[in-house]
Amino acid sequence: MIDLCGLARVEVIVGREARAGSLRCRVALVFSMAICLISSRACAQLPETTSGQSPVPETGTEAPLTVFPHLADSRFWISGQNNVIVQVHPSFSANYTGPNSFKPYYENSTGQVTTIFAGIQLSRSIEILADVESASGLGISGARGLGGFTNLDAVRDPTLTATPYLARLMYHQIIGFGEQGEGSRGPLATFSKVPAHRLELRAGRFGMTDFFDTNAVGGDSHLQFMNWAVDQNGAYDFTGDARGYTWGVVAEYQSPKWGARFAEGLMPGPQISSGLEWNLRKANTSNLEFEVHRAILPKKDGIIRLLWYLNHANMGVYSDAIYQYLAGNVPQPQIDNHPFKVTSKYGFGLNGEQALSSFITAYTRLGWNDGKTEVWCFTEIDNTVSGGVTFLGHMWKRSYDRAGVAFASNGISSDHSQYLAYGGLGPVLGDGGLNYGRENLIESHYTVHFWRGVYAGPDVQYVIHPGYNTVRGPVFVASFRLHTEL
Repeated sequence: MIDLCGLARVEVIVGREARAGSLRCRVALVFSMAICLISSRACAQLPETTSGQSPVPETGTEAPLTVFPHLADSRFWISGQNNVIVQVHPSFSANYTGPNSFKPYYENSTGQVTTIFAGIQLSRSIEILADVESASGLGISGARGLGGFTNLDAVRDPTLTATPYLARLMYHQIIGFGEQGEGSRGPLATFSKVPAHRLELRAGRFGMTDFFDTNAVGGDSHLQFMNWAVDQNGAYDFTGDARGYTWGVVAEYQSPKWGARFAEGLMPGPQISSGLEWNLRKANTSNLEFEVHRAILPKKDGIIRLLWYLNHANMGVYSDAIYQYLAGNVPQPQIDNHPFKVTSKYGFGLNGEQALSSFITAYTRLGWNDGKTEVWCFTEIDNTVSGGVTFLGHMWKRSYDRAGVAFASNGISSDHSQYLAYGGLGPVLGDGGLNYGRENLIESHYTVHFWRGVYAGPDVQYVIHPGYNTVRGPVFVASFRLHTEL
């Protein structure tokens, strides 16, 4: 059996960290590793049977099975998913702790996201999509203290409840050029036939990362990795309200060789905690992405995406906040201590996928933003590099299992780090001081397919210099996930 869970490394880390941790945390870590071993060995002896489902094709990434079959030619679409993630971390070394620090004592949290997807085709080229969602469970340490936080599904705002809300409501139209080809029917596009050359128009409520910075290897917290800086480009300050969604328009062109998309959307304002600002003169975002459907390795599938974005909002400037502090105007730097003023933040991203074999696919991301203005929507990362590999269970006769290992190295600008070093607080970070060093992390997961659309498995993450602070950490986070595709 191939050791895909990195168990040797985990055992060393657990041995060191558990001595300082609690009995509950040691039990949780052992339980996660036991599940990983049992599922990858014992379950490998059981045959895979899927009633009404076709065999998985031999490609680098696969769509998950579902509990209920979905018709290929219906005008209607309805599906759902439920994702539960339990996380724990033991105590770790910290010279000091501030209001926005990752807490150095034992913690645990449970988060859950449930979504119902629906769609109706008004014609062969026009459809309406609507999703209702419920999310609950504040992340470990209130989802603060890490640039690359450990759970993409975690709720960051403690005032938010599990009450269902409208996640997406979109008008989607396809304008085709040429003959029809096979489509990938799913929650964001329900057409089973689409032109190979086409223009797609969308308008309504959606998540910006539904269409931008997508990645088949690092982009799914339900079946793959969980970390913010692994599943998404950490330096991409993409817009979203408290639930992560916005209103806007997207225009996309696709062809067999290349594609491009542009989106204009609303930004929160006038404060980070405010709702979306409908006056585009006060806040707005522009996003542009170009992709080439070409592999680096010969005779292998691959894709490369180039991203650019520009945000306008009432964002504070780090150098201004530092000047106010050094001048003695405030007891500590306050990024929001300024009159209303529209400022900008821009950034770039590189995103690639490369098939290494029929069952192994690698990915990489590079991200950078100017780091001059405060983070407005996502997380406090100004530059990042990440990459990883996913393995499909065909390799060990578990057709719908998957495993992966990934890393990320995150950094912030000199203005940003100086602001935190003087005691400033951001939406995610703030130890009351800062001894700067890059935040580096590694993550490994194993996802077991139990029955139809039911999946579960462990995930382990090891973070060095949490919150870019060299006198805190490292910290080990163990997770267990239960996912159901309806």
